[in-house]
Amino acid sequence: MKQVIYTDKAPEPIGPYSQAYKCAGTLYCSGQIAIEPSTGEFVNGNIQEQTQKVIENIEALLTAAGYSFEDVVKTTCYLAHMSDFSTFNSVYAKYFTSKPARSCVAAKELPKNALVEIEVIAYK
Repeated sequence: MKQVIYTDKAPEPIGPYSQAYKCAGTLYCSGQIAIEPSTGEFVNGNIQEQTQKVIENIEALLTAAGYSFEDVVKTTCYLAHMSDFSTFNSVYAKYFTSKPARSCVAAKELPKNALVEIEVIAYK
């Protein structure tokens, strides 16, 4: 059985997708960019500020579904500039301490000209 996961503590979907889906113990979270959930406004900060907001949004989705960062088994990370990789990693490493499998790629352009987008898969 699949279950749509929704929380007002993460950004509202702005298109035809869900924030997350839970299926047979696996949680699939849509990619998150630096949007402040309470206002719907994009956080137009540097890579460190945007990564922090993205991770806060991911944490809200994980919590709403009954998961934590320890349950994350895979992340896919998109960076607008690979020159931001080291700074991105310094923020990322504080939260993803279980070291899930990861892909990190440069994207030519992200929604709202974001510097970072992260999607996660978690399992319990």
